[in-house]
Order: sequence, then C-alpha cells, then structure tokens
Amino acid sequence: MESSFLILKNIGSLTLEDNSEIRFSIDSYRGYKYASIRKYLKSDTYTGPTKSGITMTADIVKGIAAVIKELPDTTEEIQESELGKFAKRPGLSVIVRTSSFRGKKGLDIRQWQEDQAYKGWTKKGIRLPLDKVKEVKELFAQIDEALKE
Repeated sequence: MESSFLILKNIGSLTLEDNSEIRFSIDSYRGYKYASIRKYLKSDTYTGPTKSGITMTADIVKGIAAVIKELPDTTEEIQESELGKFAKRPGLSVIVRTSSFRGKKGLDIRQWQEDQAYKGWTKKGIRLPLDKVKEVKELFAQIDEALKE
C-alpha cells in the first residue's frame, strides 16, 4: 500500500492580492484519493503550502459544487447564509457558508466538529474570495470531474 502523500493532479488556482494563491488539486495519501484546497504563500522568506486548507471526499466536492453553482455571479446579490452541511465522518462535517469579514464577502468551507470532546469550528478550512465566484464555480466543477476519473 502507498504510504506517502502525492499530488495526483493540479486543477488550478486563485491568485490573491497578498503574494499568495489558493490551489485546487487531487491528492493521494496511502492510496486514498481526495480533493484538496490549500493556501500557498510566495515570499522572500518562504514559498509553499500553509496550514490554511481543507481536504474533501468526492461526495463532499459534488455537494459543494452543486450548492455554489446556484450562487449569483455578482457579489452584490450574494447574501450571508449557510449553503450546505456535508458529513465527513461521524461527529465531523464540512459546512459551506457565505459571510463577510473585514468588509469583504467570502465563501467559507470549514470543518465543524460535534462530539463529546468538542462542539464547534475546527482549524481546518479555507476562505475563498467571493469577488472570484465565477472562477470558484469553475474550479469546483473541474475538481468534481477530476474525482470521477
């Protein structure tokens, strides 16, 4: 059995203003294939992945792709709301919601834990800029297709 991490396919990326980008890829760990969305930095001192990101099964990607496909293409029309909740495993879900933070609208994809030990948001998650909603929809459609291969 494969015991190491592999990037199987780079789907695409969203360039952000702060010398960083969010990359969408299909990865594999110990033979298990999943989707990954992770923030990468590009600076004088460090270039590479950050802790900011999330991994998702094919079913979760399919669900998220379906709910964000329904979002309007302009941010003015997008209201703050929870778009969907997708089970990752018992006690752990991925919640997709639109929200405002520091005056900017974003699409939050974050893990929610609910068990005896803890109830609330985990550190696992990513915030995608809603001013790039068309690109986000396209990247999710591409990652959904790639997971079917």
